Amino acid sequence: MTRARLIACHECDLLQYEKPLLRGATARCARCGAELYRHQPNSIDRALAYTLGAVILFAVANAFPIVGLSVKGDLVETSLIGAADALYRDGMWPIAGLVFVTTVVMPLLQMLAMIYLLLPLWLGRVPLAHNLAFHLLHLARPWAMVEVLILGMLVALVKLAVIASVVPGVSLWAFGAVMVLLAAAASAFDPRECWARIQPATASDEPPIPASAATATAAGAGLLVCHECGLLSRAGRHTHGVHCSRCGAALHFRKVASISRTWAFIMSAVVLYIPANVLPVMNTSSLFGSEKDTILSGVVYLWTSGSWPLAIIVFVASIAVPMLKILALVFLVVSVQLRSTWLQKRRTAIYRIVELVGRWSMLDIYVITILVALVQFSALATIQAGPGAIAFGAVVVLTMFAAMSFDPRLIWDAAERDHG
Repeated sequence: MTRARLIACHECDLLQYEKPLLRGATARCARCGAELYRHQPNSIDRALAYTLGAVILFAVANAFPIVGLSVKGDLVETSLIGAADALYRDGMWPIAGLVFVTTVVMPLLQMLAMIYLLLPLWLGRVPLAHNLAFHLLHLARPWAMVEVLILGMLVALVKLAVIASVVPGVSLWAFGAVMVLLAAAASAFDPRECWARIQPATASDEPPIPASAATATAAGAGLLVCHECGLLSRAGRHTHGVHCSRCGAALHFRKVASISRTWAFIMSAVVLYIPANVLPVMNTSSLFGSEKDTILSGVVYLWTSGSWPLAIIVFVASIAVPMLKILALVFLVVSVQLRSTWLQKRRTAIYRIVELVGRWSMLDIYVITILVALVQFSALATIQAGPGAIAFGAVVVLTMFAAMSFDPRLIWDAAERDHG
């Protein structure tokens, strides 16, 4: 009979033993409720099939136009890369770079890293440089935003329908399929099974078992948990410069300078939040004059034109979410600095939500990208991105960095000190 493996929760650091799960079941932390692992039958086969399908359709999606706009016989079409290029040629290179990275580079990197890992494992071999592939996958996942792009396209189509006849392109449907396949691949992918095949755990790899309730956490037991592969490692006298023996990632009891780095990103986002909502994100020139649109005026336009569901979505994603995310992060950081033990499980859940919804604020950036690329009828109307778009894009990126910098295990450290 094999001994159950000891693992630590990545959100509260509680030490627990792995337990066998029923088909499709999920194991959650006994203290904070975070997902620890899932039982994924045929994980490698399913994830590889979904990812191969996604990468093929992704190539199709970037080779054909997303949508076309027809006005008096003139047809203007754009691909995703062409839309980013239009922004770049207008001098809006920060937004062009952000769109290109989050919709082309990172999704492609995610798919290629998964194929690089899964294909050799499916063939019964160990992939070379698998540590690097896992690291790139870990890096790309938060920034691959195909699902947000799809919603941005739908909002843009509603606005474009008022201007001229909209002709959906092959790329629009291909991106929709990529979104579904990527979600299925991410759901089927089980890094635990991959690591079990690459480097099976041995008895010598087992960390020491904590002797009392005072060492119920990994840090309390002198153990370091790897955030990339989940392996527990013994901490020596010096924890500086320690790396995971399995994947090579840097190990720390807590994220380095978590509080100060989170505050820096939050304050930068607060400074830029005002110009992001006050300055125009789009400048529209037509036969009837010019008009400057802010994020809020775009919401009002959708509402008054009868597209109130989309108006609510844009308001929530582009105005409410960034503001609430900033407030939530401030609340979490302050409560940690005050060493509060109040509602720790609820605060961890707030952090989880902040991490989940932050990417959806990119919605307005993608809407602007499509509109700028398509509305280029010099005799009738043109649309250009405004300075507010750069500020808003910076707010989205900064709040995402703030959430990544914050260590949720700090929420539970006050209780450990009180019991210590």
